[in-house]
Amino acid sequence: MADVTETSLPHATVRDSAFLRACRREPVPHTPVWFMRQAGRSLPEYRKLREGTAMLDSCMRPDLVTEITLQPVRRHGVDAAIFFSDIVVPLKAIGIDLDIKPGVGPVVANPIRSRDDLAQLRDLTPDDVPYITEAVGQLVGELGATPLIGFAGAPFTLASYLVEGGPSKNHERTKALMYGDPRLWADLVDRLAEITSAFLKVQIEAGASAIQLFDSWAGALSAADYRASVLPASTKVLASVEHYGVPRIHFGVGTGELLRMFGEAGADVVGVDWRIPLDEAARRVGPGRALQGNLDSAVVFAPWEAVRAKADEVLVAGRGAEGHIFNLGHGVLPNTDPEVLTRLVAHVHSASAR
Repeated sequence: MADVTETSLPHATVRDSAFLRACRREPVPHTPVWFMRQAGRSLPEYRKLREGTAMLDSCMRPDLVTEITLQPVRRHGVDAAIFFSDIVVPLKAIGIDLDIKPGVGPVVANPIRSRDDLAQLRDLTPDDVPYITEAVGQLVGELGATPLIGFAGAPFTLASYLVEGGPSKNHERTKALMYGDPRLWADLVDRLAEITSAFLKVQIEAGASAIQLFDSWAGALSAADYRASVLPASTKVLASVEHYGVPRIHFGVGTGELLRMFGEAGADVVGVDWRIPLDEAARRVGPGRALQGNLDSAVVFAPWEAVRAKADEVLVAGRGAEGHIFNLGHGVLPNTDPEVLTRLVAHVHSASAR
């Protein structure tokens, strides 16, 4: 695929947005804010729109993807939109027999347990995901000066779903494969890195202004195992899109001991969960990266005065970073009151106004 040219970069007003300026560690008029899983879950308009439509089906309909992505921007006034999709969409697109079961998550019919099973993982091309290109194009036109964040699942997290056959608390089969057959493991995550890279390139070339790589389950690993068995594949993904010049965000849950390596993998912005304060995260990550986070998702269920106080703590700690994007420390919980999120956005903007 061709490099993005000067004329195909996002419009200047998008480039000058508070979100992209913070990603680049430049001065901002206020701390930008968006929420992981803001597109859906807690919004009644999302639930109404999704009625009768399976999750994966909704991810493949550009009209639904566009509307769902726009809903939190309209309601909350966030500084960025996150593309509505799922991390297993590229796997489904290349023919993996899987489904997202309500209350369970992604379930894979034929888990990858041997070298022969790798044959399921063919290359992904733009022709496999025309609905992604169409939806991103529609969104860029609708969003105007608001940046759109594209995203994908990181190789380790995708590998865990494929090896386990579904969600896992302990990742027994995943770790057994990683320790027991390191060559097969390396080939598996390398192939997933190729698929993930292709999926991100489709989104960027269609107009996404930034990307986020989710390694949801990386916190299950020790630092030594992450460096030896996962870091090379994640580095490959982030390096594959470096030439586009869009900010790259890297996020995982329970990754306090991995934060420096998340930056080393090639992230411009390191996402931080709620377990450590941002000033400590900045020390661990080191210079040259912005941070994103990290209000505990459960805090928003407390009375407003407590929510405001906790948000202010995050803003103060975020001053220790070279750039800060306010977010939750994980995704929006399904029973969250949307009005609290709207109020939180307004408070972050006013409290951090320069």
